[in-house]
Amino acid sequence: MKQLSQDARVIGVIGVAHGVSHFFHLILVALFPWIRPAFALSYAELGLLMTVFFVVSGIGQALAGFVVDRVGALKVLMAGLACLALSALVLAGAASYPMLLLGSLLAGLGNSVFHPADYSLLNHHVSKPNLAHAFSVHGISGNLGWGSAPLLLGAVAAVAGWRVALLTAAALPLLMLVVLAAERARLEFAPVAHAAGGQGGALAFLRLPAVWMSFGFFFLTAAALSGIQGFASSALVSTYGISLATATAAYSGYMFASAGGMVVGGFLAARARSHDRTIAGAFTLAALLALLLASATVPAWSVVPLLAVIGFASGVAGPSRDLLIRAAAPRHATGRVYGVVYSGLDSGLALGPLAFGLIMDGGHPHWVFIGVALFQFLAIATAVGVGSEGRAAAVQKA
Repeated sequence: MKQLSQDARVIGVIGVAHGVSHFFHLILVALFPWIRPAFALSYAELGLLMTVFFVVSGIGQALAGFVVDRVGALKVLMAGLACLALSALVLAGAASYPMLLLGSLLAGLGNSVFHPADYSLLNHHVSKPNLAHAFSVHGISGNLGWGSAPLLLGAVAAVAGWRVALLTAAALPLLMLVVLAAERARLEFAPVAHAAGGQGGALAFLRLPAVWMSFGFFFLTAAALSGIQGFASSALVSTYGISLATATAAYSGYMFASAGGMVVGGFLAARARSHDRTIAGAFTLAALLALLLASATVPAWSVVPLLAVIGFASGVAGPSRDLLIRAAAPRHATGRVYGVVYSGLDSGLALGPLAFGLIMDGGHPHWVFIGVALFQFLAIATAVGVGSEGRAAAVQKA
């Protein structure tokens, strides 16, 4: 019982911190309606702000894993939160577009540390029977961060202006820093790796095929997610003639159902022996339903529940995905593996919107869902590859 209580406390603290990082993914997007006229920006200039965020985060995430393994996960996590707070303060005081770019760069740098630091902390402190649930909560908290940013920042901006909204955003990582400082004795641990990085040197893990297949998995699933996040609502309006409010409700249903799927996925992952098979089943269902949406043959009323089921199936795969990556990570290089693998997430979120934007500009909105399905089918192949590598390694150790 004591172990369960300790696990729950660690899972809760790290989960909230992860939610803050996802909240910061959208602090600019949520305020675009106010920022664009304030600086007379084009849509391309707004898009560049997000590109800077994800490019910096992707590169920084791969490097942050090395820092986590060298100096410790908690120190790196706290530095990331401080950087997020600083980014919001810079953005709140921005008087020019270059300052907005600087704020976006700082936000990307702060965001880059969370996956390698979070997963190192969870893997070290949470008992094995509860790890699947830890990864489930971690994923849910990220979705909640995405969902709450537009609501909170939009409400504050409507009442007090976008600069006050960004000051409000800055308070969140600062409060989280206070929580982490209070929990420091419970969370801090000595890093496993030192300068040598284990046998073969600090970069030896890069020779593992499972690492690059995992990177590919995250790239593909993030690219699919970028299609849903950025273009699903517009594609549904154009394809099915539904109102924007209904299309937005469909997207919200996707996000909430995805969080529910992660809860279910945590229980499935805790019992499953082959996590790649859980992922394959979940993404096969999601991809087939995406193709059904793309066909434009279903009634308009069905798009909301269909997109919700796609979100649920995608969420179910989440905890199994994280356990699959854990099995592929050498213990002495946990931070580095998660850093490199999760940089695929930022890469997919940075490049995916370009592909889907071209589809929309070409006048083929229903192709958005074909693209989502294609990325999900390709992701299945990478997940099965990681699982096969893991089983082969287990046989060699036996």
